[in-house]
Amino acid sequence: MSSSLSNGKNMDNNFATKEEDGIHKTQKNKKLIDKLPKEKMGASSWYLHEYQGFWYTPGFLEKIFSLQENFEADPSDILVCSSPKTGTTWLKALSFAIVTRKRFDESSNPLLKAVSHECIPFMEFDLITGSSTTRDPQLPLMASHLPYIALPESVITENCKIVYICRDPKDMLVSMWHFGKKLSLKDVQMTSFEKFVEYFCGGRTFYGPYWDHVLGYWKASQERPENVLFLKYEDMKEDTLLHIKKMADFFDQPFSKEEEIQGVPEEITNMCSFENLSNLEVNKSGKHRGGTPLEMDNNLYFRKGQVGDWKNHVTQEMKEQIDQIMDEKLYGSGLTFSRPRDNQENNN
Repeated sequence: MSSSLSNGKNMDNNFATKEEDGIHKTQKNKKLIDKLPKEKMGASSWYLHEYQGFWYTPGFLEKIFSLQENFEADPSDILVCSSPKTGTTWLKALSFAIVTRKRFDESSNPLLKAVSHECIPFMEFDLITGSSTTRDPQLPLMASHLPYIALPESVITENCKIVYICRDPKDMLVSMWHFGKKLSLKDVQMTSFEKFVEYFCGGRTFYGPYWDHVLGYWKASQERPENVLFLKYEDMKEDTLLHIKKMADFFDQPFSKEEEIQGVPEEITNMCSFENLSNLEVNKSGKHRGGTPLEMDNNLYFRKGQVGDWKNHVTQEMKEQIDQIMDEKLYGSGLTFSRPRDNQENNN
């Protein structure tokens, strides 16, 4: 009897200790965040704070701290990484379809009934917050918007596969601005496009500076090509089939000759196309992370999916400013966003 009581007391004490530790860590994190450089964003009352050279909201910083401290990667994990609004939804759909192609056929694929963000959870959103999007233990895929430097250490030490997508910064800017305008989050007022460009050029955007985000993964792909696959949105739009095969090879799941003959790569290309995904009922009227502060309408993730739409929003002066900054920041890295076709159009 006394032993049972003793065990019960020990359990209560352990629970109380863990709860106190959690409160202590939360208080410690908030004090740390308060000391970080911060920048007020437009007319809203919220701030971005700078941590490890990148900008985040306080709420996400707490999740990042927890992720960096507690996440334990498995060598089989595959990370789908990106800066926001660079083709994340598409890359997640392609990755999911490639990895699960022997588990689901074209008619039963979950992508037909759920947005790709439901199929592949975000590390810093879903795996930490306990949202409705949970990880399938049979699926090695997870996603992140984190810069390379901010990834949990175990992701690197366990040599996890990382596929990263980037996009022309001008198209990314336009997409992010439209996305921000559509958000219905409390107390978020999107600034003017001109002001948003100013923030971008100063490096002060969510998960920015964009050039450092891109460079982190670019350099990693040069140093560890067997672990980091670096992709460009524009190249993928130009030849999706080629890049699907490249991704499958990188995932160590190459298409067999039989799959090639059966047209499996083409089926994945068509199923994951912008035209198909954006016209699915679930992506026109559905939601994900339902009932949480991060609940989103799926249609927020589908606007145009075009290359070069920035020409309808970005002035020549803005273009020159953005291009100059990107050229300066990427100088000597071997990475460029300039494309012969764009240069030809701009000279006409």
